[in-house]
Amino acid sequence: MPWRARRPWAFAGGDAGMSTAEYAVGTVAACALAAVLYKVVTSGAVSAALQGLIGRALNAPF
Repeated sequence: MPWRARRPWAFAGGDAGMSTAEYAVGTVAACALAAVLYKVVTSGAVSAALQGLIGRALNAPF
């Protein structure tokens, strides 16, 4: 049996998870993306388009 097959942890590639700082950066990035998407969706043009789309969907003939 080759030595690599006997010690698979030797090629694991380091840490498997994120550190606390990486979680903090990821959380801040996710919040920033959510804020941008909220601003886009609540803008006048997008809001009117979504209301029109929902209105057409609810008034669709069967």
